[in-house]
Amino acid sequence: MNESINYWNYLKLDQLLNLQSGLEKNDDQVLEDEMHFIVVHQVFELWFKLMIRELYLVRDRMADPKVEEDVIPFAVHHLKRVNIILGLAVKHFDLMETLTPRDFLVFRSKLGTASGFQSFQMRELELLLGLELSERKAHGHGNPIRVILETAKTSTAGKKVIEGIEKAKTGPSLRDVIHGWLYRTPIQGSGPGNPDDEAVVEAFLSNYLIAMKRQQEQQIQQLAGERESQDQTVVRKRFETMNAQSGQFLFAGDVEERERKRLKRIRAGVLFIESYRELPLLSWPRLLLDTVVELEELFITFRFRHARMVERIIGRRIGTGGSSGVDYLDKTTKYRIFKELWAVRTLLLPKEWLPKLENPEKYGFLIEDPGK
Repeated sequence: MNESINYWNYLKLDQLLNLQSGLEKNDDQVLEDEMHFIVVHQVFELWFKLMIRELYLVRDRMADPKVEEDVIPFAVHHLKRVNIILGLAVKHFDLMETLTPRDFLVFRSKLGTASGFQSFQMRELELLLGLELSERKAHGHGNPIRVILETAKTSTAGKKVIEGIEKAKTGPSLRDVIHGWLYRTPIQGSGPGNPDDEAVVEAFLSNYLIAMKRQQEQQIQQLAGERESQDQTVVRKRFETMNAQSGQFLFAGDVEERERKRLKRIRAGVLFIESYRELPLLSWPRLLLDTVVELEELFITFRFRHARMVERIIGRRIGTGGSSGVDYLDKTTKYRIFKELWAVRTLLLPKEWLPKLENPEKYGFLIEDPGK
């Protein structure tokens, strides 16, 4: 290599700083606030690129049939980086909102049918995380991936885009690999390979529901001196409804029978990790689950801020890409990918009410005998 490496050519700033010249390909002809619009959205796409890379790193390490213990801190580290990026992206909307409605209308027509809906990287992110088509249909969105792929065919970066989206579509998602890892979680010392594992899982869930009812009964008794008998009846019915829903969830009665056994164990795995989180070998798994919940929370916040930013600048106009604009963006805030991780939080008990832990020695650090 003849050219010496410096800050400028290492970061390819010649090319990078020549990408904000708009349709005219001339910075001097870009309108006053148009440069701001272009730069902000390009920065979003750079953040998306980095998040996609980080999520693939986590997914690929978590996809192994046996996830070694040192992989969990690795996954937490890279997911936390994604979360910090998402936090910055949310704040990024503050900068976007310095664009006033009338200033945007000056150049809005130049966008043609261009729309954030066409962000290939956002679609790849959604697929990589594990957003299902059924979730889109539940909120009236159909299958935008087909539209995105058709658009990508005409893009100069289309081939790479299509390869990325196809890779995310056909490979396991982050949700898939986390579910696979949770399925293998030892529960009361038992793993899925043990012949009596299903009975152990059933017993753990049954004992947990019994403990929930006992704790609720104490709550009802505490209310006895403060409420009229009629109010107590209402409260008791609420708890009964909650218990029925909890049993339905934990025993996976809400899914088809062919999926029930696997999903039941996955949900039991989440519950076990969250309930006995102080155990040495469960502390990092619990942190991983919490980091994933934080990731989805930030993604929801990102979608909400996006919707409010758009509403502030263009109101409820039809989107440039023909979508319903803010109405569409508001519906995306209803998406949930890691539903099990959220739902289990409703069921958690205080430590003193938990079922007895079996085989606790299997969750401690392995200390080798120095004499051996």
